[in-house]
Amino acid sequence: MIRELTVDQEDGIRIDRYLSGCCEDLSRSYLQKILKDGGVKVGGKVVKSNYKVVSGDTISLEVPDAVEPEIAAEPMDLDILYEDPDIILINKPKGMVVHPAAGHYTGTLVNGLMYHCRGDLSGINGVMRPGIVHRIDMDTTGVLIVCKNDKAHNDIAEQLKVHSITRKYYAIVHGVLKEDDGTVNAPIGRHPVDRKKMSINEKNGKEAVTHYHVLRRFRRFTLVECQLETGRTHQIRVHMASIGHPLLGDQVYGPAKCPFAGLQGQTLHAGVLGIRHPSTGEYMEFAAPLPEYFENLIKKLEND
Repeated sequence: MIRELTVDQEDGIRIDRYLSGCCEDLSRSYLQKILKDGGVKVGGKVVKSNYKVVSGDTISLEVPDAVEPEIAAEPMDLDILYEDPDIILINKPKGMVVHPAAGHYTGTLVNGLMYHCRGDLSGINGVMRPGIVHRIDMDTTGVLIVCKNDKAHNDIAEQLKVHSITRKYYAIVHGVLKEDDGTVNAPIGRHPVDRKKMSINEKNGKEAVTHYHVLRRFRRFTLVECQLETGRTHQIRVHMASIGHPLLGDQVYGPAKCPFAGLQGQTLHAGVLGIRHPSTGEYMEFAAPLPEYFENLIKKLEND
């Protein structure tokens, strides 16, 4: 399979690094192998990994046809909030990957759903992501909707597209927010240097809007509710960091050192998800309680 890419204002970045940021489904080591084997051309000429891209470069990447691994159905103790013939709502725990990818072919939510639903999941997103219409990060907990058939999948996907789904998240952020309410309206796109991160990108980013409301203030932190209008990758994490209040535990967009030993990743919980049911049209809202680790953190902050 040939992938065609055009470089836009990325002057001076090594091509292996550039491709790693653009092709998240391919590991950097695999991309370097493709480069070594002559599978990358710029302007029709084969280049090696040390080639530095220039704005306007046209890159041709030849990716060998992959043989997708068979996804095993695994029995799991899933926290099911709701289920019917069209959809299933899961309260995802911290540390669980949503669907299989390089390095995570077992133990994912999809592996558990394959067992629970006996393969009765929508196939629109392929064999690696059956039923998955949206995702939350590995270390984010809370409500996730999965579709059991293509009709439901298309309907929920359209609701996501037009931003009609209710999505409320709870987060603990660094610092004490002065205002009770606020909105961050700033486009999000790939970080210009670190292609594995997202950032505020006025030129090439996509519209992103996050509304936040202060629930409790502590001495050094604030508990907030964030409601999404859009659903960009790492949206809440990027937006809150952009106003000087990164999420507690977020070592990608916040401080490198976490003040609480043993905390795994960002303190973010998808608490509420509201949809129009794909078959009945009825508005339904689902809530997932704060996980135990989150409640314990709040108690610690109260006593700080």
